[in-house]
Amino acid sequence: MEHKYTNALINETSPYLLQHAHNPVNWEAWNPLVLERAKNENKPLLISIGYAACHWCHVMEKECFEDETVAKIMNNNYVTIKIDREERPDVDQIYMDALQLMTGNGGWPLNIVALPDGRPFWGATYVPKEKWNEALHALSELFTKDSKKVKDYATKLNQGIKEINLVKAKTSEVSFTNDELDVTVGKWSTFFDTFLGGYKRAPKFMMPNHLDFLLHYATSKKNKSILEYVNTTLTRMAYGGVFDPIDGGFSRYSVDTKWHVPHFEKMLYDNGQLTSLYSKAYAVTKNPLYKETVEKTIAFINNELMDKNGGFYSSLDADSYNDKGELEEGAFYVWTEDELSSALGNELRLFKDYYNINSYGLWEEDKYVLIRDNNISEITSKYSLSTQEINEQINDALKKLKKARDGRDKPRLDDKILTSWNGLMLKGLTDAYRYLGNDDYLKLALKNADFISGKMLKDDGALFRNYKNGKSSINGFLDDYATIIDAFIGLYEVTFEEKWLFQAKKITDFTIINFRDDISSMFFYTSKLDDELIRRTIEVNDNVISSSNSIMANNLLKLHKVFHTEGYGAMSDKMLNNVQDNFVQNAQNYANWLHLILYRNNNFYEIAIVGKNYKAMGKKLAKTYIPNSILLGTEKDTSKLGLLQNRFVKEKSLIYLCIEGSCRLPVTDTKAVLKQL
Repeated sequence: MEHKYTNALINETSPYLLQHAHNPVNWEAWNPLVLERAKNENKPLLISIGYAACHWCHVMEKECFEDETVAKIMNNNYVTIKIDREERPDVDQIYMDALQLMTGNGGWPLNIVALPDGRPFWGATYVPKEKWNEALHALSELFTKDSKKVKDYATKLNQGIKEINLVKAKTSEVSFTNDELDVTVGKWSTFFDTFLGGYKRAPKFMMPNHLDFLLHYATSKKNKSILEYVNTTLTRMAYGGVFDPIDGGFSRYSVDTKWHVPHFEKMLYDNGQLTSLYSKAYAVTKNPLYKETVEKTIAFINNELMDKNGGFYSSLDADSYNDKGELEEGAFYVWTEDELSSALGNELRLFKDYYNINSYGLWEEDKYVLIRDNNISEITSKYSLSTQEINEQINDALKKLKKARDGRDKPRLDDKILTSWNGLMLKGLTDAYRYLGNDDYLKLALKNADFISGKMLKDDGALFRNYKNGKSSINGFLDDYATIIDAFIGLYEVTFEEKWLFQAKKITDFTIINFRDDISSMFFYTSKLDDELIRRTIEVNDNVISSSNSIMANNLLKLHKVFHTEGYGAMSDKMLNNVQDNFVQNAQNYANWLHLILYRNNNFYEIAIVGKNYKAMGKKLAKTYIPNSILLGTEKDTSKLGLLQNRFVKEKSLIYLCIEGSCRLPVTDTKAVLKQL
């Protein structure tokens, strides 16, 4: 197909950037040479940031960036840069902070106008064409006629961008008590929606790290009300329209309070974290709904997001083509009653009751989003069928709907591979194997880990950020390192293959050398080996994905339990000490940090298994949810790990329960260890 316009983005691999490669706008990707040219030409930068699955990014492209008149204004007055936020979160973080300082709001598309050196002075999200043109003219004129005013504002704003990211180094020790943690969770719980799950607001995001900590807290403290809240939320999410019962997988969030109508994009990072969470919850509750949710989610990942090399793609778009040939959000997923009737025939009546094809499940116009409610007992009574018989009929109906839906145009695929998101999915697979025991999940995990080791990891422990078409072009950021370390530790615990643990250590040591801030003991988001931006970010707030520093602090604590002499534990303590003052008032933003309080204030165990049956015993122990532990194992005295050395006794398989390397007398069966715990 011939195109009237082609810009520099044609040389990129990001699907989002390639979507804009034939805009009449002279887009370029972010790189220092572009900023240098802007300085030489004395033109402001126009930086537009988005991602492939972003609905409003597509809308703004169609209205503004495909318009020749708009493009002419942009090209004549600005140096234009397009950024995929998923490839360059380092740049996105800075300009999102700038936008929030300027307007109090954030979101994507994120549009920034900045001085040639990158310091911003204006920002907005989606802007309609007419207002966009007005803004472009006004900002260009302001930059030309009153450059001193613009530079003064940009200087002050840049100072604010730096100040909101400062982390003060604390010299005291960690002092956060279990009583303070109880107060923290108590304050936090006032926001819980105990009927529908999540929080008392809309939209509702899944926030797996919040629920992961609360599951840990509830089981550790034997707190029934918190555990009930976690179970309510997990059940409602799995019942809701945010979960796809046909192909599996979760959408990003719901726009309403009952998890019904999602923003239909499916992201790898959500599904990786939720796979972990539901697997752990299944270990605690043995709720078959959680097992089914994990199984369907992994099936979705395997069928839709897995590359032949073992890497996982990033996302499926919210938009797909409807029967009129127009891109429409959710078109692939929603149903009219006529479509359901055509596909299901006589099965429609029961299906309508089960998935609320009524006012409760209606979205807009005549379209329904499938949503369950806690109504199974009513259905069994109404149809005089057992739960098993109803489940069989529903599964048969879902297969018919899948066949019908497979005839529709699928949502667009973002097939770039991101290291950090693959780390989250790898952790999800190891947890699924650990708690559900399906060998296929371990095979998938090992295939992915081999891909990461072979394609994303360098000999010195450095990581790439991205991979597509055999090419990696961006150095890794802290979240890439943190999630892979976490995943490799988890993979060691379910395989006892020491290469994964030593790779985790090697990557950690590289991170300490190249990312760690000597003043605060925190880790910068970018390596000292990379080009400087206007700020070197330190990420501490846990959001939809846990902050890279909180993941690193947890990693360091676990590695300390195995490698006692490396100083990892002291590093973790210093990091925790820097942020502990925020916990009581702002628990939501520090959920992943709070695991460390439970680890510190209660016992954290090293469980070492030595002997012929070490793998079988390890697999049996791993099925039990013991978050405050790390599992190690070997057959003989050949291990390089100090905890496993000099513990082999011929013709015996022994389990040692240890704290900081000090072990109790060994036992010979898993039940005895669980009793000790």
